[in-house]
Amino acid sequence: MASSFLVDDALRHAVGLSLPGVDREAIGPTGLLASRFAVLELAAVAVGAVENAADRLRVALGYEPVHAVLDLERIAAAYQSDRLLRIDGAAVDAFAPLSEFFPAADGWVRTHANYPHHRRRLSAMLGIGDDATRAALASAIASRSAVDLESEAAGVGALLVAVRTAAAWSSTPQAIVGDGPLVARHGGSTGSRIASAVRPTRLHPLRGLRVLDLTRVIAGPVATRTLALLGAEVLRVDPPQLPEIPWQHADTGQGKRTATLDASTTSGLATLQSLADEAHILVTGYRPHAIERLGLVPGAGLVTGSVDAWGTTGPWGDRRGFDSLVQAATGIALIEGADGGPGALPAQALDHTSGYLLAASLIDEVAGGVEGRSVGDVHVSLARVGAALRGLPRATHDAAVAIPGERCLVDHGAVRTARPALSGFEDYPFPARRLGSAEPRWRTRR
Repeated sequence: MASSFLVDDALRHAVGLSLPGVDREAIGPTGLLASRFAVLELAAVAVGAVENAADRLRVALGYEPVHAVLDLERIAAAYQSDRLLRIDGAAVDAFAPLSEFFPAADGWVRTHANYPHHRRRLSAMLGIGDDATRAALASAIASRSAVDLESEAAGVGALLVAVRTAAAWSSTPQAIVGDGPLVARHGGSTGSRIASAVRPTRLHPLRGLRVLDLTRVIAGPVATRTLALLGAEVLRVDPPQLPEIPWQHADTGQGKRTATLDASTTSGLATLQSLADEAHILVTGYRPHAIERLGLVPGAGLVTGSVDAWGTTGPWGDRRGFDSLVQAATGIALIEGADGGPGALPAQALDHTSGYLLAASLIDEVAGGVEGRSVGDVHVSLARVGAALRGLPRATHDAAVAIPGERCLVDHGAVRTARPALSGFEDYPFPARRLGSAEPRWRTRR
């Protein structure tokens, strides 16, 4: 697939923002996404990959390309949307109290307990109450080995990793995820229904296509939100047993309808299968093979995309993970930290980058379907994106962090959020709707 090689090549040449089509009049203040890593460069490349893929699709459909410029301040705002989000004028806490760095007996660990079921698993593993305080969690961790805690957490489905140096991560078997293209493509089948279904306009080349969205948190929702921005009908489906965090959906759910469906039941799985059969694109954000274990069977000609934390192979291939944990395990956190302690990137940059790269690759698959070529499965992992970021040249000095300006934000009633990273759009088709507010069916039947 073309985009995999184009993106890898662009990363090698992203030093100093020497990218064609950068809107230097709209760069805004210096210090956007300031980091010891080239976060802004990586973000520009990922969003640029979407712009380029959309133009390739437009050409395949017989339209002139848009040749949109990259608005770096808008891109930075989109990457930091959780920090800029305001609901009734108040900021949100992106991390729960038990999601943090904690000192262990021989180093540091990073936990993730934003979801109630993850908090319960972590608390049970450490033998503390579900309503335990950060102090209680810290005490339970302090006398234990970081790697031992990590191994135990993986065994019970809790989310905790040892904070490693980049060299220590490189010595683990899972570091193999850093090899190969940023976006992997597998398989391929002909007979795609895309060419006959698409009803494009120049600005919205995905109009007429249906996207079944089985993702949550950031990377997957960013990908499907981008597809909605470009005209696709996106239906997000969540299991009722695992409710989403409302503010998180307000931040990444724009342009989508949202339904709940219990696919663990016979009737629920049948409905989900029917939705997949009538979709043109399926996007998943659960662990590898979770869809197969559920019993969902993607049909021939369906464009599919997936994103996960650690990759699909290796000893960590089936582990749960989030951006903050990948940063911690792969050496990013210690490089970004200060005074010997770990730190974090100025945004969930692995998540957002993975989302835009996945969207770009799915658009390329659509272009292939329009041109009569085979369509396949595309896959992105946060750990692979992290390896790309670590491979870029780093800043030689600390820069003051700059906050994107008001022009990068939009208000919808009680919610203030970031405008799209794609500069040709001032807003998404509509704000995030209440979770579960739609019926699990497509708006228009075939």
